[in-house]
Amino acid sequence: MKETGNLSINSENFLPIIKKWLYTDQDIFIRELVSNACDAVTKLKKLMVMGEADHIPTEEAFSVHVILDKETKTMQIVDNGIGMTDEEIKKYINQIAFSGATDFLAKYEEKTEGDQEIIGHFGLGFYSAFMVADRVEIDTLSYQPNAVAAKWSCDDGIDYTMTEGSRDTRGTTITLFLSQEGEAFLEESKLYDALNKYCAFMPVPIFVDIIEKEEEKEIQDTAETTKNNTIHITQEEAATLTKDEILAKGKKEDSEKEDTPEEPKPLNDPSPLWLKQPKDCTEEEYKAFYHKVFFDLNDPLFWIHLNMDYPFRLKGILYFPKLVEQMDVVEGQIKLYSNQVYIADNIKEVVPEFLLLLKGVLDCPDMPLNVSRSALQNDGYVEKMNSYITKKVADKINQLFKSDRSAYEGFWDDIGMFFKYGCMREEKLYDKIKDALLFKTTDGVYETIQEYLDKNKEKHENKIFFVTDEAQQAQYIRMFREQGLEAAILTTPVDKPFVSFLEYKNPGVKVQRIDADITDTLQEKTEGEESEAKKQADAYENTQMENLFRKVLGNENLKVKTEALKTQNVPAMILLSEESRRMMEMMEAYGNNEMYRAMFSQVKPDETLVLNKANKLVQYLLKNTEEQNEDTDMICHQVYDLALMSHRSLTSEEMTTFIDRSNRILEKLAELENK
Repeated sequence: MKETGNLSINSENFLPIIKKWLYTDQDIFIRELVSNACDAVTKLKKLMVMGEADHIPTEEAFSVHVILDKETKTMQIVDNGIGMTDEEIKKYINQIAFSGATDFLAKYEEKTEGDQEIIGHFGLGFYSAFMVADRVEIDTLSYQPNAVAAKWSCDDGIDYTMTEGSRDTRGTTITLFLSQEGEAFLEESKLYDALNKYCAFMPVPIFVDIIEKEEEKEIQDTAETTKNNTIHITQEEAATLTKDEILAKGKKEDSEKEDTPEEPKPLNDPSPLWLKQPKDCTEEEYKAFYHKVFFDLNDPLFWIHLNMDYPFRLKGILYFPKLVEQMDVVEGQIKLYSNQVYIADNIKEVVPEFLLLLKGVLDCPDMPLNVSRSALQNDGYVEKMNSYITKKVADKINQLFKSDRSAYEGFWDDIGMFFKYGCMREEKLYDKIKDALLFKTTDGVYETIQEYLDKNKEKHENKIFFVTDEAQQAQYIRMFREQGLEAAILTTPVDKPFVSFLEYKNPGVKVQRIDADITDTLQEKTEGEESEAKKQADAYENTQMENLFRKVLGNENLKVKTEALKTQNVPAMILLSEESRRMMEMMEAYGNNEMYRAMFSQVKPDETLVLNKANKLVQYLLKNTEEQNEDTDMICHQVYDLALMSHRSLTSEEMTTFIDRSNRILEKLAELENK
């Protein structure tokens, strides 16, 4: 039997598609060929279960071997699965299930260099071998009784030859004669990296066999001989045994080693944890799997085991990692599998975007991987899967919140960012977990939004105060505490947009930073109605102080307001309205965009300097507004800078001036003391 011919494809453009546009994913051939070998075993096992292959022993040990021969520069993928007849080779190999080759080529010509696709998405499978091989051979024997072995050989990905094969056992051997581009895979580390990446959880045991070059084998043999000639004896035995007795002991050890050879272990785990029922998994197993897959030395906070069989199949485990630093959150990794075959990390069309901040595995056998990403985005299965995952995450959070509030609060600082971001990306998630979202407050307690509003209803109804920097805003926090007030601590980057989101989802509730306004609770109120004379006096004082500070600071646009606060320790504070602050944050975030830069060009911060009439320094200034001198100038500057420091960080120039002025004030105090 001999046959030659051309593969039934648009052959002119076939190999350039594989080698050029898929070059960045060169190691993908490992996934395609090894998964094909696993499929061959799986198909045969199913036939055995159905009674279609009764001649095969039920105790048959199935496996896939990847054999690397450095001397001949070949790689073989060998299985003992279903095998193929020559007719099946003609059907499955010679006629490539590949439609629209021209459209495919046109699509990739328009792609940027950094854009990558994986070959399995387009059904090319076996032909990924030509990414690394000049010649590929298939030697196969079908499981069918009395089948004849068939051999297929192709030198250029276009012209093939078929003859009778030499394989005498059931299964398939694919031999790759590695090209210059593929010789990198002669390095064991390169091969193992690819196998661990794509094949770590394939459903059939996978073994790796390395055939060394002759000179390397001699070195290895010498090393083994040296190792085998090592005799293990204690110091006491060395002192008491004769030479012949020592040699006899060594021979006995060698004999014992030969009698109990070490069983080879597969490279992969054919039964990964996510395939088990959650009730059958232990806490230790979940943690061990996490450490193994994600190389994270820290234990995860908790996990969610997904196990859906209807109306679609989805299994997996999502882990919530402990954050060493807040920005560790960007290092999330969701690994996507299909029937235990690795597909990719963090495919946003498949996984709800907020979950890309987590670590985990999802196995989606029904995923339509033969379509483009844009079609995948609109696929009904994907939409249902997203909804299911979101619901399971919400259910887990609510269950943790209700069953053990103390433990839940213990890891809120680690998971809070995930869920604030998730609620903004998926409003349906917010609707499901809104009663489990927590604030940590300046009183050191954790409260839900409703708990905070109810607790502070008498002091400031439907208003939530928050701080963004506990150290910088310490003055305001102290004032709040003195009056029995508290504020939510919102210090992460995601909190800036989250406060606006909270107002959007809670109509009638005002969310503002602690330095945006002075709550009535902080003000010293005069009992009864103020007289007209008192109002005029206050207005006059306010005008006088505004004129003084504008003149001393050289800022004619400065807004100044005098108030009597309940605390005497704070001379002044700077208020920035919540609306103005959010506008400034937008300007900072989008300032590099030309359109936004033009939009914000006229925006000025709406700041107000509030002077506390209960403070002695301010009282001194009120008495000396008409007698401006060096002392009043220094006090005005110092009071303003102290207020500014609680509002924002000083620039280097401002800080230098502040320190110089502070030294002059101390010198004046020392001079007064010496008089």
